[in-house]
Parts: sequence; structure tokens; C-alpha cells
Amino acid sequence: MGLWELFVLAVGLSMDAFSVAVCKGLSVCQIRKKQILTVGLYFGFFQGFMPLVGYLLGTGFQEKIQSIDHWIAFILLSLIGINMIRESGGEAENLDACFTFKAMLPLAVATSIDALAVGVTFAFLKVQIIPAVSFIGITTFVISCAGVLIGNRFGAKYKSKAEIAGGIVLILMGVKILLEHTILA
Repeated sequence: MGLWELFVLAVGLSMDAFSVAVCKGLSVCQIRKKQILTVGLYFGFFQGFMPLVGYLLGTGFQEKIQSIDHWIAFILLSLIGINMIRESGGEAENLDACFTFKAMLPLAVATSIDALAVGVTFAFLKVQIIPAVSFIGITTFVISCAGVLIGNRFGAKYKSKAEIAGGIVLILMGVKILLEHTILA
């Protein structure tokens, strides 16, 4: 696998993380560097880590995870989206609350489950795994940081409506993933 193919793959894998990062940026009035880095590190780490796990576990696990990965992503994204819509009218008591481990972990896992199957594919293609997952992680980190900034710039003017829209986007992303793996498969 060449550098160009790996770059296209890394950008494709990071699009779910980018969408959620935009939603995270929408959720706060004034973004801080710590929050941007938190989102980038969570998403970048998991997008790089999951292909490594898939690579190490091999094909036996691929069939099991592919049968339920879409349900996991759908449930996590829907719950987070519903919660985001529910909290859209209130003022944030603690700006760091939505950037805590408890909030970020499910998002990072939900947006990176598809990368697990990519890791299994890497094993078949005999891809040099450490450079590949590092490249994917760094690409996702940069794209996610940009997503938070973009969401925050937009959300500062339209916070309540933007949070509702962000919640709807998360739910629709979960539905899209579910439909792609059930009806459209």
C-alpha cells in the first residue's frame, strides 16, 4: 500500500471523527486549546489503535465484529446525540464536562470501530502496521482538531440550534452506519 492510498484511507476513516469533532466544537462557547487537543488525541489515538487491534486479532475476529459493529456505533452515536439535543437549551455548568473521559471514550470508540476491520485487511495485505497506524492516527488528530475549531466558530453564533443540529447529525450518522450494514449490505 502506497503513501497516497494510505492517505486517502486515513482521511476516509477520519470523517466520522471529524463530524463528531465539529459537534464537540458546537457544544462550547469559547474553546480552549486543551479541549481541542483532547478531542484530537482521543480520536487520533483510537483511529490509530483500532487498526492495530484488528491487525493483531486477524480474520477470526473480523467476522464477529463485522456482525455487530454497526449496532454498537448506532447505539453509542444515538445516545450521545439524544443527550446533546436534551441539553441544548441549558447553559453549560462546566465547559470541561463534555470533554471528560466518560464523554470522549464512547465517541472515540464509536467513530473508530470501522478502523478495526481495516486492520484485519492490513494483515492480509502485509502492510507495515506501525507506520500505517501512526499515519492514520496523526491524520485523524489533525482533522479532528480542525473539526473542533470549525464547529466552534459556527456554534458561537448559533449555540442552542447548533447543539440540536449536532445531536441530529450524530443520530443520523448512527442510522447511516446501521443502514449501510443491514439494509444496503
